[in-house]
Amino acid sequence: MSAPAPSPLAIVDAEPLPRQEEVLTEAALAFVAELHRRFTPRRDELLARRAERRAEIARTSTLDFLPETAAIRADDSWRVAPAPDALNDRRVEITGPTDRKMTINALNSGAKVWLADFEDASAPTWENVVLGQLNLIDAYTRNIDFTDPKSGKSYALKANEELATVVMRPRGWHLNERHLVDADGTPVPGALVDFGLYFFHNAKRLLGLGKGPYFYLPKTESHLEARLWNEVFVFAQDYVGVPQGTVRATVLIETITAAYEMEEILYELRDHASGLNAGRWDYLFSIVKNFRDGGAKFVLPDRNAVTMTAPFMRAYTELLVRTCHKRGAHAIGGMAAFIPSRRDAEVNKVAFEKVRADKDREANDGFDGSWVAHPDLVPIAMESFDKVLGDKPNQKDRLREDVDVKATDLIAVDALDAKPTYAGLVNAVQVGIRYIEAWLRGLGAVAIFNLMEDAATAEISRSQIWQWINAGVVLDNGEQVTADLARKIAAEELANIRAEIGDEAFAAGNWQQAHDLLLQVSLDEDYADFLTLPAYEQLKG
Repeated sequence: MSAPAPSPLAIVDAEPLPRQEEVLTEAALAFVAELHRRFTPRRDELLARRAERRAEIARTSTLDFLPETAAIRADDSWRVAPAPDALNDRRVEITGPTDRKMTINALNSGAKVWLADFEDASAPTWENVVLGQLNLIDAYTRNIDFTDPKSGKSYALKANEELATVVMRPRGWHLNERHLVDADGTPVPGALVDFGLYFFHNAKRLLGLGKGPYFYLPKTESHLEARLWNEVFVFAQDYVGVPQGTVRATVLIETITAAYEMEEILYELRDHASGLNAGRWDYLFSIVKNFRDGGAKFVLPDRNAVTMTAPFMRAYTELLVRTCHKRGAHAIGGMAAFIPSRRDAEVNKVAFEKVRADKDREANDGFDGSWVAHPDLVPIAMESFDKVLGDKPNQKDRLREDVDVKATDLIAVDALDAKPTYAGLVNAVQVGIRYIEAWLRGLGAVAIFNLMEDAATAEISRSQIWQWINAGVVLDNGEQVTADLARKIAAEELANIRAEIGDEAFAAGNWQQAHDLLLQVSLDEDYADFLTLPAYEQLKG
């Protein structure tokens, strides 16, 4: 390992945390500082490129596969690196934040993989950022337990061979870490903070456990952004002194632009790639964001009406499976977000059948695994994939050569036979306010109406409100969606919440702030690229 110089990074506006010195060591911060020095300028260029591409989509209202990378797509000879043993069987993956209780429960869940989330399921308070890293270090050294202060119930890890393999998700390229700045006062990208601290502390330790530093890469919009991650990996492996190819990355195809560059993304990461994932809510959010001025043909109906069987979503998922298996990569399916009710068996029965149908479809389509948000869903998803896989670790041998997706198929939003409804508008407002309020309290994964919501669901909620207003959508009850109608529904929801939880709990929460922020990002003429950017300015801690 290179001898680190003293870190030029400063921790600002942050209260000291218990045991933070174990994470924020001088050597670890020196590594993060070097990542920042080398790679943030290119990150900034790529963010500017996103804006240029968005302007081009606004002008043309279309997208296509890239002519300049046609040779990569046409070359049948290249494959991604073979999967390491610990990542070869991914038939069920559980997602969740890295708080102490979730860390133990996710590792013990029976899932093959845990997506340890520093992104959409985690509000980026300094406490969550630093103590989340500490919880993972403690898990790998088996120095972790937890006793629930309310119930008194204790949690501890099962034997190592029974634990899920961790695939860690850092923040996206667009988010900075305001508490860690360089000598000029420039914040370090959150992606480099999350990746850097995790990799520095755990890369060698994980190899000793027969696993490795594995990552999910979120919000990727182009193969050039994947190339930047690959450069980060190459440098990091040399710096820490682990073999090239130790890192494995799974890229979330959760932006519409990335859907046109799946092969190129795998190609850029090929020595470090392990697969692609189909992320539903962020994908829909990206369609609205990019085609928001494309007229009626791009107006999405209620979010819950856009299932994975919608024609343009089928095109996206089938192309993903085809692309992954052609290149020897894993294809990972979408999220089952249902949270079982402890009080309503009938609700559970209906929801479990929907989850089972969804996972059966993915397994039969050729996916190698899929996501769930709750441990109770692990056996259901496992059964769906066991039926198809049997003793095989994956079905990468199913090449899906029958799939032929055209560029226009991916954006044929108007092929969906569903329309926006008044109930859908109300739901978007309800989920938006309730999620943002919890996020402002430092919670990134929140159970709302028996669904696990994260930042991606809040993004699609506010994006649909914005889109429906600006497109002049008329709902099923004959009302046109206007800013005034959104304000009226939001005021009613605020009153309903107060009546539901009581004046004292209402006053103790961030309800008015959440209401105001939702309306800000839903009604402003200038569409905010990410809800979390203005929200981060209001996040305490």
